[in-house]
Amino acid sequence: MSPFDRTDPKQFIADFFTGFHEALLSSDEEAAAVVDRFHTPDVVQIADGVRIDRERLIAHTRPVRKKRPNGRWEVHEAVADGDRIAARYTLHAVQQGKDLAIEVHFFGRFTPDGRMREGRMLTRTLPDPERS
Repeated sequence: MSPFDRTDPKQFIADFFTGFHEALLSSDEEAAAVVDRFHTPDVVQIADGVRIDRERLIAHTRPVRKKRPNGRWEVHEAVADGDRIAARYTLHAVQQGKDLAIEVHFFGRFTPDGRMREGRMLTRTLPDPERS
């Protein structure tokens, strides 16, 4: 069974990142427990060439919890095949009064229960249209 059998891939990826972000910011639960609910123990993410395993992902959640950014995922397109998904989305974030828009090309693998096993991301910060 594929994690994408029950939902549209665009909705799946939006729900995954939104749910993870909200779970991190809405409770005092240990970061490791939140990470484990959304990721496999052997998860590996490579973002712009930087390898992030479970321990680094947990460490990354600490500044996110401290800075408490608002985030919104605008998924432009997504396709899935078996346990794999490819998506292009824009992460809109507001952190400490600064608006950011980050374009992401995401390629990932998920377990049947919807946890991320592998993710590869290529990102670029989009120029602020008010400063262009």
